[in-house]
Amino acid sequence: METEKRYLGLIYGALLLAFVVVGLGAFTRLTEAGLGCPDWPGCYGFLTVPLTPEKVEQATQAFPNAPVEVQKAWNEMIHRYVAGTLGLVIAGIAWLAWRGQGRRKTLPTILLGVVTFQAALGMWTVTMNLMPIVVMGHLLGGFTTVTLLFLLAVLERKRVRQLRDTHDESSPPEPLTRNPSIRNRDTMASHQADSSLSGRLKALTVGALMAVILQIALGGWTSANYAAVVCTQLPICEVDWVSSYDASAFHPISPTSETYQYGVLGFEQRVTIHATHRIGAMVVTALVLLLAWRVRRPLGNTTSMLLVGALLLQISLGVTNVVALLPLSVAVAHNVCGLLLLLIMVRTTVLVFSAQPSKVSRTSLEESGRLSHG
Repeated sequence: METEKRYLGLIYGALLLAFVVVGLGAFTRLTEAGLGCPDWPGCYGFLTVPLTPEKVEQATQAFPNAPVEVQKAWNEMIHRYVAGTLGLVIAGIAWLAWRGQGRRKTLPTILLGVVTFQAALGMWTVTMNLMPIVVMGHLLGGFTTVTLLFLLAVLERKRVRQLRDTHDESSPPEPLTRNPSIRNRDTMASHQADSSLSGRLKALTVGALMAVILQIALGGWTSANYAAVVCTQLPICEVDWVSSYDASAFHPISPTSETYQYGVLGFEQRVTIHATHRIGAMVVTALVLLLAWRVRRPLGNTTSMLLVGALLLQISLGVTNVVALLPLSVAVAHNVCGLLLLLIMVRTTVLVFSAQPSKVSRTSLEESGRLSHG
């Protein structure tokens, strides 16, 4: 049992580290340090940032079009060091999963594949000079890594609890005997609740989850194309974005350019991206609030409050980004909070699809049974 607890602790540690990697990735991107080192995986041909005059001279000769900027280079390399550590930890989790009996093996294996591909995306981000589709893919890869680690932690925690319960020799109390009329009402309420959870609520949950994922992708596309500050007024944009809406702004292959730093799209295309991101935020707000209202009874107030709290925090950070012209700390927090909202949505989805919805109805009816027998 102690071995399984240590394994679960390693997964929790990887999850926390993955959060740090996402935050560092956002910080690196927002400080324009994505090309702080023009090569990969080292920096100007070195394992660390060149600091001595001799190394700086070698770096200048090797990369004459990329002068050494120490601060940006360190931002990039720290991100790489921490991301590399996370990759090694995930590889260790996958290895332990295959060695341990009863441990889930598919999800850790998928995680190892995702983090390997994520490393490739990190390399292409540099070698392809911040091509937007690669930058957005790198962001989504980071979010995917955290989400899979979160799911693995949830599933392994459940397994460890089950192992612990097998050692518990206490038996559950005998259920109360109820008369047939109460049993029939219980059965009818159970069928009605099951129908509610298996139908419209599940559809709403999946729809809200997909909307959040699409909104995150839109946020990544907005950032990768440097469209975050083209609109500085609320609620959508101060320019006539409707008449100038250009769907070509979402073409995955950007115009050919030597570098994509600072963006290559025109003003109208950037406005299109930004306006679409804001409209997406409105759609997500409506769906998540509706979901929070619908789950308050079958899943409890805690789940509902988590959804509302994360959503309101994300909206506040997004509005602050607009009115304060993208302050660094707020922009990084906006990225991390988006990830937090995604994890809460994933948790809610798992609960909706795995919960026993008739529990609430049974509880209330059993109370009625006790009263009738009293």
